[in-house]
Amino acid sequence: MLKLGLAVSESTVSRYMPRSRKPPSQTWRTFLNNHIGEFVSIDFFTAPTARFQVLFGFLVLSHKRRRVLHFNVTDHPTALWTAHQMVEAFPRETAPRYLLRDRDAVYGFAFRHRVAGLGITELLTAPRAPWQNPYVERLVGSVRRECLDHIVVLNERHLHRILANYFDYYDRTRTHLSLGKDSPRPRSIQPPAAGEIVELPEVGGLHHRYERRAA
Repeated sequence: MLKLGLAVSESTVSRYMPRSRKPPSQTWRTFLNNHIGEFVSIDFFTAPTARFQVLFGFLVLSHKRRRVLHFNVTDHPTALWTAHQMVEAFPRETAPRYLLRDRDAVYGFAFRHRVAGLGITELLTAPRAPWQNPYVERLVGSVRRECLDHIVVLNERHLHRILANYFDYYDRTRTHLSLGKDSPRPRSIQPPAAGEIVELPEVGGLHHRYERRAA
C-alpha cells in the first residue's frame, strides 16, 4: 500500500488480516527444551594400556544436565555385556524415554531386546555421522584431552579408577557454558565473606577445585 502512495494505519491493516485458526507450532528450541530430560546418549571409546592392550570405556550420558549416569570398562565388549550396563544404569524404573546411539555392531540383538524391555525407544544416528550425537561425543573428547592424554593406563582396574575420579570432578566441579557456567551437579556461589580461596587438587592433580573456606 505504501508503494502505491496509500497511507494506511497498521490497525486498519490488522483488522482485515486473516486470523489463524490454530496457535503456531512450537519452535525447535522449545521442543528440545521440553524433551531434553527424556534423552540419554551412549558411546564407546578406546584407551591403550602400557602393555599395548586396548580397553573399551562405555558411557551413559543424560542430556538434561550433562551428567554421566553410568560408565564401565572392559577389554571385550559384547551385546550382552552392553545390555547389562543399561540395566545397571537405570534401576527401578528410572529408564528414560529415548536413547541416542550410533550403529556400532556391538549393539546387537541382546542389547536391543534389553533396551526394549526397559521401555526405551532407540534413535540411531546416520552412518559415519558422529555430529548427530554431539553431547556424548563432546564428553569423549573431554575425557581424552583433560585426562587420558596425560596418563599412562596400566590395566582395566587402573582405567576404571582414573575414570571414576575424572567423572567425579566432571560432575561436581567442571563448569559448562550450556549450563549457565554451572556444573552438572549445581554449585552454589560462595560470596567473598565465606572466606579465603583454597585450591583442592582433583584427578591426581590434573585439575583443581577452588572453594572459599573460613580461615
